[in-house]
Amino acid sequence: MQRWIDLDGVVNMRDVGGLPTRDGGVVHPGRLIRSDNLQDLSPGAVRHLVDDLGVTDIVDLRSHKELHATGDGPLRATTLRHHHHSFIREQAPGVDVPGFLAADPVGEPRPKDANFWSQHYRGYLSERPDSVSGALSVVATATGATVVHCAAGKDRTGTVVGLALAVAGVPDEEIIADYVLSGERIQRIIDRLIDRDPYRESLRDKPVDEQIPLSSSMEALLGMLAADYGGAAGWLLAHGWTADQVAALRAKLLA
Repeated sequence: MQRWIDLDGVVNMRDVGGLPTRDGGVVHPGRLIRSDNLQDLSPGAVRHLVDDLGVTDIVDLRSHKELHATGDGPLRATTLRHHHHSFIREQAPGVDVPGFLAADPVGEPRPKDANFWSQHYRGYLSERPDSVSGALSVVATATGATVVHCAAGKDRTGTVVGLALAVAGVPDEEIIADYVLSGERIQRIIDRLIDRDPYRESLRDKPVDEQIPLSSSMEALLGMLAADYGGAAGWLLAHGWTADQVAALRAKLLA
């Protein structure tokens, strides 16, 4: 199926519907949509999301700094439910750095290799488990489709979507293939962000290759979940979810 959703104002939006599960099932289209920043959607794109795709909930994984810098997007004027779950441990609103552009723990910029990104993804789970859990709870309980997004739609969004798909029983290789798909549009993603605060200083004069999602990054995250928790469902159970809640997330995603 055609998974890309090409709308005015986004470049990395797609439906994860159609992905197969290990037991012969399939992820239902129109349940979980992943995207880059939604600030630039045209009126026609907004209508398509609400009226045609049946979106009812928006999960915004950006930080307070990003929200403050970019302001309210056009979807704020709709009746859609908005849920903010920052993945950045912020000392105070407006003083953080977006996770997918951050420096390493000692504060020095470093090459963005697979290990760098996988450590970031693990950091989201260890530093902001409340936000990861909260984002997935929205997906499980939304009455219609949920759009999960950050700025680029690849790292923070990829972490949430990866866990959701793992709970649904999608094989690791399919989750990884979905994750790396953002690489097809990486230049367009960067072009959207490079001249905007708070991204311009972090992206300017940096090689595009640093931002390309690598299969080994998601493979490492899924491997950690399997080794430490028995999988994504085990991670949720270890962070306060009940077996019924995990089952509800799986049921919501499956046809």
